[in-house]
Amino acid sequence: MAHPKRRQSSTRRDKRRTHYKAVAPQLAKDATTGELHLFHRAHWHEGKLYYRGKVVLEKTVETTEDN
Repeated sequence: MAHPKRRQSSTRRDKRRTHYKAVAPQLAKDATTGELHLFHRAHWHEGKLYYRGKVVLEKTVETTEDN
């Protein structure tokens, strides 16, 4: 197995790690609802699931009847 001959300095280590950054996700605004959502993702708004400005699914409320 390979072992380093010398210890790597903290500066050298940190230069390598500078490329790992946390970035804020890009948000898109839906033209129909005005809701912000992630690109290429469906999103819920007022009980309906929207994708690309169109309703894909509606949430149904289940009711139980007592006899």
